Amino acid sequence: MRILITDDVHPDLITGFENWGWTVDYSPNINYEECKAIIKNYDGLIINSKINCDKEFIDLAKNIRFIARLGSGMEIVDIPYAETKGIKVISSPEGNCDAVAEHAVGMILCLLNNILQADSEVRRMVWNREGNRGTELRHKTVGIIGYGHTGRALAQKLRGFECKILVHDKYKKGFDNPQNNVQEVTLRDIQDLADIISFHLPLTAETYGYASKLFLSECKKTPIVINTSRGQVLRAGDAIYALENRLISGIGMDVFENEKPLTYTEDEKKCYERLFSDSNTIFTPHIAGWTHESKKYLSKIILQKLDEWRLETE
Repeated sequence: MRILITDDVHPDLITGFENWGWTVDYSPNINYEECKAIIKNYDGLIINSKINCDKEFIDLAKNIRFIARLGSGMEIVDIPYAETKGIKVISSPEGNCDAVAEHAVGMILCLLNNILQADSEVRRMVWNREGNRGTELRHKTVGIIGYGHTGRALAQKLRGFECKILVHDKYKKGFDNPQNNVQEVTLRDIQDLADIISFHLPLTAETYGYASKLFLSECKKTPIVINTSRGQVLRAGDAIYALENRLISGIGMDVFENEKPLTYTEDEKKCYERLFSDSNTIFTPHIAGWTHESKKYLSKIILQKLDEWRLETE
């Protein structure tokens, strides 16, 4: 087996493959066009986010037997088409779900306690205690939309804050757990009752623009909104509308529709400038799942899943 790794990975993954007798070409700086030019030479492919395994790419991958994604976002792989070619597709959402959940909690705490504003003022010798009086997370009602690995990890962490946790997932049922403060509810229940709403959805045609102006206008308690899933789930224009019309009280975003600032159009620049100018916001550059620990664990999960596949197919 000859494997191409297209992104930065923990060395344990490379060592694991080599221990199996596989040949590894480690090319973390390779771009899409370069990858297309050589993919026919490989039996396996490890990707993160920059290589789009669409129909054209898969047709070039004549010998590929598996595609393994470091993380959870599978919108970059045409899974049905890959499967028609007999290609095994693997993801590793277990590897960074705790990192993303911790990041979401951090954003919530920053917004509730005015931490960014207070920090900025103290650095300017402004001592404004009353103006930065915070709000406790304890006993708040948190709505989690999407109850996969990350949604479950967030619920687990929020239990320590004694939050009431409302969860909605269109495709999962039967996870109601009163002992752990987790209640399975309708989407309308979350819109009516949640003080905080956190999105943990994959990007699909169904979830594109999910947190729309209409969705946010129907929320009753002007919630804090957190998006650590995909930027297209909560589009920048809808976020601006919700903030300016006080439909929500704050927003935390780790993901964006366009995550390459150097490619912004003039309209995109103006849009993001408006969004970034609001003080009730916190933004990070898609780093929620990007911890030192998750880098190692993502590789561990991929190695485990490929080991199972290897033993099944030998």
